[in-house]
Amino acid sequence: MSEYHGGLFLGFSACVPKGLIPDRLYFSLLCPSISVNRDGSVKFAPCGIRKIEAALLNYGFQREDVIVAHPEYVDKVVGPNTKVVGIAENDPLGVAPATSAFTELLGGEAYMAIKFRELLNHPTIKRFKPKIVVGGPGAWQLESVETRKELGIDCVIVGEGEKVASPIFEKAVNGETLPEIVHGEVVPEEEIPIIKGPTICGLVEIARGCGRGCAFCVPTLQIYRCLSLEHILKEVEVNLRAGKQPLLHAEDVLKYKAKGFRVNKEAVINLFRTVQNHPGVNMTSLSHIALSSVLDAPEVVEEISNILGLGEKVPWTAAQTGIETGSPKLIKKHMAGKCKPFKPEDWPEVVVNSFEILSRNNWLPCGTLILGLPGETEKDVDLTIELLEELKPFKSLIVPLFLVSMGGLRNKAESFMLEKMTNKHYELYLKCWEHNLNWAPALVEDYSRMTIRGKVTQYGLKLFFSYGIKQAMELVRRCREDYGYDVPAMMRDARSGKINVAPSLPARLAYKLVKLKAR
Repeated sequence: MSEYHGGLFLGFSACVPKGLIPDRLYFSLLCPSISVNRDGSVKFAPCGIRKIEAALLNYGFQREDVIVAHPEYVDKVVGPNTKVVGIAENDPLGVAPATSAFTELLGGEAYMAIKFRELLNHPTIKRFKPKIVVGGPGAWQLESVETRKELGIDCVIVGEGEKVASPIFEKAVNGETLPEIVHGEVVPEEEIPIIKGPTICGLVEIARGCGRGCAFCVPTLQIYRCLSLEHILKEVEVNLRAGKQPLLHAEDVLKYKAKGFRVNKEAVINLFRTVQNHPGVNMTSLSHIALSSVLDAPEVVEEISNILGLGEKVPWTAAQTGIETGSPKLIKKHMAGKCKPFKPEDWPEVVVNSFEILSRNNWLPCGTLILGLPGETEKDVDLTIELLEELKPFKSLIVPLFLVSMGGLRNKAESFMLEKMTNKHYELYLKCWEHNLNWAPALVEDYSRMTIRGKVTQYGLKLFFSYGIKQAMELVRRCREDYGYDVPAMMRDARSGKINVAPSLPARLAYKLVKLKAR
């Protein structure tokens, strides 16, 4: 329940473990709470929660009986007449890829898991005992009977919830026994409800599913559907009335209305032009893109940049994307659809050429890499390091993640753990952060000016990140030049007193990383 000062990509800070920085600093600088109304309802909510809210109201529940509440105001909204509390969770146990990459390396427990338990154990929940129904992207983590029993969860909805949630809530209201697990049904695009209230960061869903079939990913298991322009504009208007500019969301925004893997150039350009020209819209942003779509239609990227005025109105627009690996062998084995309409052996070239196109058109890619894909060898890691070297000239962020056994790999592969890291993995991991740190000063300056409201907050964030960048760069430089990325050796010297590794607040990420590996 945070807008991260208006910058959605700061939401990755929700994946860090508790204790890395003091709670007061963490929640004020990185995850400040959204505004809350007097009755405990939120002014903005995650898109998925807004969809369920709309589904309940469309089903026949009365407005006065449905409230989207802030977790910290449970005592205002839950009472003796409350029959059911629905919770949407991204990562209830703190084991999703981004979270596990942080917690495995840094130790501790993720904020999301801690806050989830706090909500379930809230004194008001314990006193009035409403039925607890949990859904959202992380619901798959709660399919274990033991886990549900320990947490006190009555029902888990796995998958799309709009068609199945309302009957479950109706059963709860009527005092009927709830099924322990419900698997959601695919919702046809014409039945996906239009939100009734504004979303966090003005996020508007334009498509659902992916269709590329990456083995490790959950959205790729969903059937691909696109929403109509009429539907999209209605949700844009809901957000505009609340003062929110639109953020278009799909697993690949450039794949909107595509048939197969070729970009539907006219449809995508029309989408952006229509939304950007809608009365009240000043700036349209987006969430995710596929690099293969970028290379398939560079003229579309260029035209969108022109429509949005990138480089003039704002310095750049950001989008999350998956690099995952520099190994064509692993692409072919686990995610052959990711590179289509190109071939797996072309993947490194696809990535580099796409980054060049994005850079030329003032787009900032926020890429992910996956460590520990099944069958990964040192040669595969070397290929990823080589690819990373080629991406140095392009303004971007690249985040290394640990493989989590989910999606098509669930129960078929082991999740990647700290003890499986080799020196090559450490080299790749630190080279990623070296890349990010080199671009960080310019990005912090641009980002704070573009998205952070309030000069005091801007100054605080810039001061915090500037100090952290300097400290972390020095630590990485020392590890590279003096130790050749041999993290355990560096830590052994730190423990023996041969070198001083200052445990300053911003440097603790790298410090804890080496400390854990050296044990």
